[in-house]
Amino acid sequence: QVQLLESGGGLVQPGGSLRLSCAASGSIYSISVMGWYRQARGKERELVAEAFASGVTNYADSVKGRFTISRDNAKDTVYLQMNSLRPEDTAVYYCALRSLIRVVPEYWGQGTQVTVSS
Repeated sequence: QVQLLESGGGLVQPGGSLRLSCAASGSIYSISVMGWYRQARGKERELVAEAFASGVTNYADSVKGRFTISRDNAKDTVYLQMNSLRPEDTAVYYCALRSLIRVVPEYWGQGTQVTVSS
């Protein structure tokens, strides 16, 4: 089955940038969507961004214009470039994979902490 390995989280000042990476191992045949979710303390997990195999992307309104998701299909890796970070972006960020016909991802990474301090 698919395994997801995340990296890139850390502590950053407001207005700063971070780049998250997620490498997938195992076959991702028929799994066409890779994305990032986040869960802030005391809040529900929410979708941040998704990238389809075709190159089409989907972003939460709160991150549009600031975050960019990208895929390297040859390396089975997805990235999240986060710019102009705000304190409200503080959360645990999770890499996730889902099939196109599914709503809830089947595969999840362990999560990486992103803290934006003021």
